[in-house]
Amino acid sequence: MTISRRNLIKMGMAAGTALSIPSVLRAQTSPTPDRTVRMALEDFQIFDPVVTTADSTQTHALAIYDQLFGLDSKFVSRPQMVGKWGVSDDKKTYTFELRDGLSWHDGTSVTAADCVASIRRWGQVAPGGQLLMARAKDISKKDDKTFTITLREPLGALLDILGGPFIMREKDASLSPTEQVTDNIGSGPLKFNHALARPGASFTYDRNEKYVPRNEAPDGLAGGKIVKVDRVIAEIGLYGDQQTSLAALQAGEVDFLEATSSDLLPAIESDPNLELQVLDELGQDMFVRMNCLQKPFDNVKARQAMLHLIDQEAFLRVTAPDPRFGHTVTSMFGNDTPVSNDENTGWFKKGGDPEKARQLFKEAGYAGEKVVILQPTDWEAASNASQLLAAALRNIGVNAELAPSDWGGLVARRANKGPVENGGWSIFITSTTEATLGTVISDPTLPMMGEKSWFGWPQNDEYEALRVKWSDVETLEERKALARKMQRIWWDYVPEVLLGQIVSPSARRKTLTGLISVPAVVPMWNMQKA
Repeated sequence: MTISRRNLIKMGMAAGTALSIPSVLRAQTSPTPDRTVRMALEDFQIFDPVVTTADSTQTHALAIYDQLFGLDSKFVSRPQMVGKWGVSDDKKTYTFELRDGLSWHDGTSVTAADCVASIRRWGQVAPGGQLLMARAKDISKKDDKTFTITLREPLGALLDILGGPFIMREKDASLSPTEQVTDNIGSGPLKFNHALARPGASFTYDRNEKYVPRNEAPDGLAGGKIVKVDRVIAEIGLYGDQQTSLAALQAGEVDFLEATSSDLLPAIESDPNLELQVLDELGQDMFVRMNCLQKPFDNVKARQAMLHLIDQEAFLRVTAPDPRFGHTVTSMFGNDTPVSNDENTGWFKKGGDPEKARQLFKEAGYAGEKVVILQPTDWEAASNASQLLAAALRNIGVNAELAPSDWGGLVARRANKGPVENGGWSIFITSTTEATLGTVISDPTLPMMGEKSWFGWPQNDEYEALRVKWSDVETLEERKALARKMQRIWWDYVPEVLLGQIVSPSARRKTLTGLISVPAVVPMWNMQKA
C-alpha cells in the first residue's frame, strides 16, 4: 500500500508545515470553469517525492517538477529535460546537456548544478539510485547546462535509472533525503498555488505559462507536456468518500474520480454523462508478504505452503468483485510486463491445494506458533483479504490471529523485526504496480538482501547476483532470460505469495478528454474540457 494507488499516507509531517508561501506565487484571478479541471485525487501530506514513494506524492511531483528522462508507453527511456547526451567508447563516461528554455517557477534558470544535486539526493534512497551511486566515480557539472556521470564500470540501465529523479533547485536538493523539501518550486508544466492550498481539502495547480514543452507528441511520461487548461484543482477531501465523490461527479462539481469502488460501477456506467477509464492498464499486483526472520516463515517449507494455500480466485472475489478488473497472476513480474514468464509456476492450481499446504507446514515443523496477520482496517480490499487468509490458515490448523489497525499502525509495526511476542508480525498484505515490477531495478519489493531488504527481509545471494546483473544487460531478450532465472529462485524461496492482479478504473465526465494512460499516477497535462 505504500507503493500503490491506494496508499493513505498516515505518517509524515503536518501538511501545514509543507506550505511555505513565496510571494511570487500568490493567488491569481480565477480561470473560467471551462478552463478549470477538478479531480478527486488521493490525499497526501508529504510533498517531497524523495521522502516518500507514495503515488499521490508522485502525481503532485509530476505536475510541478520535471525529469531528465521519461519512460514512454513502451517503457523506453526518452530525453525530457535533456537536450543532447553522449557516452564514451568504454561506456564509462556520460555527458548530458540540458535543452533550452528550462526555468524554475521563481524565474531563475535550471542549471546542471541543480541536476547533480538532485541525482545525489535521490540516489541515497531509491533502489536504482543506490545502484548508480555504487557505480559512480563522479557526478559533476561541466558548465551551466552540462553535467557528466563517470562510472567505475559500465551501467547499461543508466538512462532508465535517470528517469527516476525529479529535478529540484540545488538549494532544495542539498537537504537530507529524510528532510522534506517544503517550497514546492519546480520547473514543471504546472505551478503549485500556495495561496489556494487547503490541506485535507484541496490543492490547486496553475498552468506554467513559461514552460517550454518538447516538440513531440505525448507518450506515457515522455514527449511534450502541453497543459491545455489554466487550472487543475486536486479535490483530495473527496477521495475517501465514494458516495459523495460520485454525487459530485454526477452534478458536474468535479470532472474526474481517480478511484471508484466496485459497488458504484453500475451507477457510473448507467449515467450518460459519465465514463469509466482505466489509466493504469498494467494495474497492481496484490500479495502476501511474510516475515522471513521469524517462525514459522523462517522455514522455506512454511513459505512454500502459502503458495499452495492461496486460491487466487477466492481472494479476487473480495478484492476485485467485478471480473473485468481482477485477474489471476503467477509471474513475479506480473501479467503484462515484457519480462513476465511461466518459469517455476507449477504450484499454481485453480482453487489452491490446502492439503498440500497442510503437509508442507508439517514438514516445516510447525508446532502451533501464533501467526499474526497485520490487518489494515482503512483499506477495504486488504482488510477483506486478511480476514479470508486468516480463515484459510485456520482451516488447515494454523494458529492465525488478526491484528487490526489503520494503515499507519501497520506501517509502524511492520518495521519490527522481532518475534510476535515482542510486537512483531508474521504476514501483511499490500500491492505494487506491475510497471515497477517490469523494470526490476526500481521496485523496492524485489531485492533479497536480508535485513537490508524491504519488509519481510528475504535473503538469497544467488538471486541477488542475478538482480544486480539486470542493470548491465541492455537487450530485451537478455532480460527475458535473466528474468526466468530470477523467477526460478524466487518461487523456490517464496518471499511473498500473489493474490491477483487488480486493474482499478477511474471515472470521468465525458466532457473531459485527453487523459494520459500511465501506471499508478495521474499526469495533469494534455487533458482538456469540451
